[in-house]
Amino acid sequence: MNYKTVYGFAKGTYTEKKSEFIGQIAPVRTAEQAMAFVEKIKSENRKARHNVYAYVVREGNVSRYSDDGEPQGTGGVPVLDVINKAGLTDVCVVVTRYFGGVLLGANGLVRAYSQACSLAIADADILNMYECSMLIFSCDYNLYGKIKYILPDFEVITESEDFADTVGMILLVKTELADAFVKKLTDISNGQLEIEIKKGMWSDFSEYGNNA
Repeated sequence: MNYKTVYGFAKGTYTEKKSEFIGQIAPVRTAEQAMAFVEKIKSENRKARHNVYAYVVREGNVSRYSDDGEPQGTGGVPVLDVINKAGLTDVCVVVTRYFGGVLLGANGLVRAYSQACSLAIADADILNMYECSMLIFSCDYNLYGKIKYILPDFEVITESEDFADTVGMILLVKTELADAFVKKLTDISNGQLEIEIKKGMWSDFSEYGNNA
């Protein structure tokens, strides 16, 4: 249970026969957020000939695209195809075209829009998001050392640590590893840990993404 998205805004530019194609990508959670991003880019590029876009969001499992006046299938579809091949979701890509005076033909347009989208994705920070549980507890310093030792075995992310008379820890563990990790914590603490568990959360596990 995971998905890939982008951390923040990114941009890539491609030039084909004097036409400039500016690809811009942003994280979005809803179709409304995606369209707000599209309108923002359009307002910033009022003199552009086209603002082609595509977006994919998990909410409602929605994907949409627009050729924005380009010949059918030469703009939005190639951009959406690049997003899907990259395995990204909760993203919106807008490719703005400033016309250079030379017609590119269908193949040239597909190539240019695809390339601009690919360059924007290449410039982005990719997040590997996994459904996870948050574990909150305090432990003594002796047990803290034992816990830290086993964290890599369960691909655990340390969200925070508070060092006082005891050590307050907030940890994130992937849902599929949570039960085994809690059992291990119970074993090494002889059942002394009082663990608050918050389920159904999502977090970036890029460090461990290749192990999934």
